[in-house]
Amino acid sequence: MSMLNVENLSVHYGIIQAVKDVSFEVNEGEVVSLIGANGAGKTSILRTISGLVRPSSGKIEFLGSEIQKIASRKIVASGLSQVPEGRHVFSGLTVLENLEMGAFLNNNRDENKANLKRVFERFPRLEERKNQDAATLSGGEQQMLAMGRALMSQPKLLLLDEPSMGLAPIFIQEIFDIIQDIQKQGTTVLLIEQNAQKALSIANRGYVLETGKVVLSGTGEELLASDEVRKAYLGG
Repeated sequence: MSMLNVENLSVHYGIIQAVKDVSFEVNEGEVVSLIGANGAGKTSILRTISGLVRPSSGKIEFLGSEIQKIASRKIVASGLSQVPEGRHVFSGLTVLENLEMGAFLNNNRDENKANLKRVFERFPRLEERKNQDAATLSGGEQQMLAMGRALMSQPKLLLLDEPSMGLAPIFIQEIFDIIQDIQKQGTTVLLIEQNAQKALSIANRGYVLETGKVVLSGTGEELLASDEVRKAYLGG
């Protein structure tokens, strides 16, 4: 069943067109990867889906309802949550306070307590550091915190923007293991990544973007085996 359906999406920043008539879908239970170089339009697509940017044209359906014109707060409440590029944890707040920010739309204390328990089970390092200022965490730990914060809202669809950016290799593998675990636990994932090898190795399906357009699509395995992808992104 299609959870997210993007049709003929275009995005402009003034006279500059960042996204050009892009269409793709994410089915329930999938990991879908969007790959491409810097400037390909990947982050613009995610920000538009999240309601942070308004499209110039096109349609975005989430769980059967159009969301391209509604407020980002309502989009989060409907079951969609984004982990932004660069993590953006709240410095000056503890790890625990950052996680609590992810549950700001839910007034049910019992649910929030249960969600926090699940986050700490998935990220035990965060529980160890729950009273520590978030800004003092390592890059990998901050990425875990940003993902945990997004999961506090119990999203049906999790949007991940460059989760491996700037991380040491040991943390990169851990982050991708966590993404697979999140999928196995029932959360659908839309993943944006420059690390095409890692992204496609865990993706059910993928789309390749160049200068704001989808130029190739297929299963993760098909794209990894593609001559175009190997030459452009895998050093083949």
